[in-house]
Amino acid sequence: MQILQITDPHLYGNASGSLRGVETDSSLRNVLDDAFAPGVSTPNADYSAILVTGDLVQDDPSGYLRFKSIFASLRKPVLCIPGNHDEPDAMRRSLDQEPFQYCGTHAIGRWQFIMLDSYEPGHVGGRLSASELSRLDAALANSSAHALVCLHHHPVEMGSRWLDGIGLANAGEFWGVIDSHAHVRGIVWGHVHQEYDGERNGVRLLGTPSTCAQFLPKSDRYAVDSRPPAYRRFNLHDDGRIDTEVRWLESLAMRNAAAR
Repeated sequence: MQILQITDPHLYGNASGSLRGVETDSSLRNVLDDAFAPGVSTPNADYSAILVTGDLVQDDPSGYLRFKSIFASLRKPVLCIPGNHDEPDAMRRSLDQEPFQYCGTHAIGRWQFIMLDSYEPGHVGGRLSASELSRLDAALANSSAHALVCLHHHPVEMGSRWLDGIGLANAGEFWGVIDSHAHVRGIVWGHVHQEYDGERNGVRLLGTPSTCAQFLPKSDRYAVDSRPPAYRRFNLHDDGRIDTEVRWLESLAMRNAAAR
């Protein structure tokens, strides 16, 4: 089963909206063109779902209309969770019909996707409410399917002082739930605008770069990286194995540099 993860597109209501020098609308479209293009690197891109792990918009709820117009045409389930730049109520109202799903759980084959809301009003960092932690625990207790748990904020340190100050504030409570369920196979997040691939107690830990601009890894202070837009592809196996890769749009970065 193939899954496409897109994260942190930071769309505006206006197609020309730009974040850190990147037009987010055109950048997202280029990412999707690459993700769905047949070729040597993507011989049979037949995604069972698209996972979007937060910051769909950049503090602009009119961007949800743009998001819907882009993703509805793909005719795939689009599983969405809010990030700190989203407006959850507006997002929920905008994504209230298929192919979109706001948070909740979604089962495909022998896998269950659990989408968590880590948005904390007034904060850049995130927190899982008591009700979200209870929902996570219940979802894992009620299904023996391989679980991929998805949230926006990173629950582990990234080795970047400023970024680790705006991660998941109650990561300890989160791991308390995760550690009590042996069928969790992976934790996936956005927010960090960089790649991360690790493991904890046999659980795969995966952070994914943005479809627009990236943050410089291992930086004590806020810094923007020069790496291009990116996305992640998953191949989820019936036995619980996870094969995954991040694809960077290096060719797009070279074209943009030449244009400048």
